[in-house]
Amino acid sequence: MFRVSCIQLKSENNIIRNLKKTEKLIIKAVKQKTDFILTPEASSIFSLNKKQLLKMCKPMKQDIYLNGIRKVAKKYKKWILIGSLITKLTKNKLVNRSLLIDKTGKIRTYYDKIHMYDVVLSKKEKYFESKTFSAGKQIKSFKLPWGKLGLSICYDLRFPIMYRKLSKAGCSYISIPSAFTETTGKRHWHSLLKARAIENFCYIFAPAQGGTHYNGRKTFGHTMVVSPDGKILKELKKSEGVITVSIDPKLPKKLRSVIPSLKSD
Repeated sequence: MFRVSCIQLKSENNIIRNLKKTEKLIIKAVKQKTDFILTPEASSIFSLNKKQLLKMCKPMKQDIYLNGIRKVAKKYKKWILIGSLITKLTKNKLVNRSLLIDKTGKIRTYYDKIHMYDVVLSKKEKYFESKTFSAGKQIKSFKLPWGKLGLSICYDLRFPIMYRKLSKAGCSYISIPSAFTETTGKRHWHSLLKARAIENFCYIFAPAQGGTHYNGRKTFGHTMVVSPDGKILKELKKSEGVITVSIDPKLPKKLRSVIPSLKSD
């Protein structure tokens, strides 16, 4: 058994304040005797304003939020997944990047969000991530001390083939850090997370943004951990905070042996 913590934030457009909030919740998770901590999408800064992001965001080596979390990981000797931070690759290029940090503070792998959230939900609510970010091209996984983790971010959740590839590659756990809209979250969040868990017999770790942000955008929250058979093990509705759950690393393999659906497509 090992313990996993998912953090829920209501991030702002201030990287330092977001870092301080995250650090406090990481310390709270540490007190809950956790082994692995995950933060939501857009933990470092919450914005889709490309001009603002290009001005405020940095390459990984210079990223204040990333370096702060690396120090915390090393200090408390915990594995941490930054659900995502906005990384500047060139003068005009940004990516939405999820980073896995080990307990020595070393970056072990990262994943750039592949599926861009380009939708028109109503006349007032529109999102065009492809105008702000460059899409990733490669799915990623990494072998944690407790088994293999597959990485994804938010809108990826709607593309089941991606998760099938990860589960067939031996992943027992999937991270889905998110900033789901209030509008779609109410309709789809719980159903999609449970479906991805059941169809792949994977644990789902889904830390989320939740609440009304400085720019008026509303995110759904409902951070949760879902078992490989679709049971919600713990859930945090709206407020900033942390949930911690004990995980049985043998359960995915056990369920896959009972219903061998991953062996065929």
